Amino acid sequence: MGAGLYVHIPFCVKKCSYCDFNSFCVESMLGEREVFLDYLIRELRMQTLRLRDKSLSSIFIGGGTPSLLQSQEMHQLMDAIHANFKVEAGAEITMEANPKTLSEAKLRDMRSLGINRLSMGLQAAQNHILQLLGRVHTYEDFVENYKQARKAGFENINIDVMFSIPTQTIGEWVDTLCKVTGLEPEHISAYSLIVEEGTKMQSLIDQGILNELDERSDRRMYHACRSFLRKKGYAQYEISNFARVGYESRHNIMYWKCSDYLGLGPGAHSYIGGERFCNLEGLREYFESIDKDVVPIESSNKLILKDKIEEAMFMGLRMNEGVDLQVLSKKLGADLKGMYSKKIEKLVGQRLLKRVVKNGSEMIALTNKGIDLSNSVFVEFLLEDDAM
Repeated sequence: MGAGLYVHIPFCVKKCSYCDFNSFCVESMLGEREVFLDYLIRELRMQTLRLRDKSLSSIFIGGGTPSLLQSQEMHQLMDAIHANFKVEAGAEITMEANPKTLSEAKLRDMRSLGINRLSMGLQAAQNHILQLLGRVHTYEDFVENYKQARKAGFENINIDVMFSIPTQTIGEWVDTLCKVTGLEPEHISAYSLIVEEGTKMQSLIDQGILNELDERSDRRMYHACRSFLRKKGYAQYEISNFARVGYESRHNIMYWKCSDYLGLGPGAHSYIGGERFCNLEGLREYFESIDKDVVPIESSNKLILKDKIEEAMFMGLRMNEGVDLQVLSKKLGADLKGMYSKKIEKLVGQRLLKRVVKNGSEMIALTNKGIDLSNSVFVEFLLEDDAM
């Protein structure tokens, strides 16, 4: 497997009420928006050497709302990527897109540039919930853009949906799933809303205007989702992700398997050669660093073996296939089976983990109960400082 490239486009038409991502309302940042692509491409050229020995098997253009880019800007960006990196034939190239920022002409341009996977943010099929979330589109806008994407030639589309939203009922959630599966996308990402500090949603809850859904309702919606999507032919391959066979997100799998990826743009994160680093978040700081010919990195952390083992376990157990301890031990140069034998026995006994044999190799994976209590399971794989 080659490396991944993540490109962060930080602009949105409007900040959603639940969003704590590094994004900015485009109307309030018009000056920065006009010069942003130039700085992004300059950073791209500065960072090229980090992947000099690797080819790209996945590119993910995220945000923000990357579909705000004009066709000419998308051309410039893709030209710069191909000029500075080796992109594998058949690489998965994804662009995130929000309804009302797309047109049939723009979608055709995206396909002509080699973008072969579209990730569309719907969240809910009920317009009153979309309004609560601060989305700028209606369900009807989404359907129109989805049909345009199919007409433009997109054969690999993901739809993002969200549950556990204040005021949302189980009936509305199932209705969303029903309408989404009726469109027959290749991939569905279903996320439980996490109310983050500093968001408008958190403020409304603090004021008593909204109430968070309780844990029981959250789990009921999640279980309904897993059951519904399974019956519709979508296999769950990760805690929040479901796909038709062969359409699992290659880029996200890179994250869960701790493969190398480079992040470009303000606030983007990278993991290369056992080192994690993240870029400056503020646009002005990001621009100023590039103007000084300094790579705009805010912080970096070289992982020690203990960190690598813990991350590999946390991330790997998110996937339904689980973790192959023998393969991972060989990759990391540590006896993980011996290191975790007692913990694994305990978790298997508690029916939080299960052993699965795949291609003659023994895997450990979360059970259904383990998925519900995944954070508690992950904590069990923390190592004592003197364990190494």
